Amino acid sequence: MRLDEHTRTVIREAADKFFGVPVFLFGSRLDDARKGGDIDLYLEADLPPEDVVRREIGMVAYIWRRIGERKIDLVINTGRTQLPIYEVAKRGEVI
Repeated sequence: MRLDEHTRTVIREAADKFFGVPVFLFGSRLDDARKGGDIDLYLEADLPPEDVVRREIGMVAYIWRRIGERKIDLVINTGRTQLPIYEVAKRGEVI
């Protein structure tokens, strides 16, 4: 996993603060042999869409204030649809 402990801690805190659920890291940041890449995060939250958008913005802003602006892709499964990306993301690692 190519995230330092401080970054992992901030992401865990943000997921807990805004959604109250564990957060998964998936994508290129799991591969220690690669370089760069955005931070792909996945979480599951049974919330109405308007709450999800508000919390998503808050979570990313919280992370940016603590680690600096970086490309973060936040995939949120609300349980209303089943997308292939959810299965891929769930194979990642809980941060």
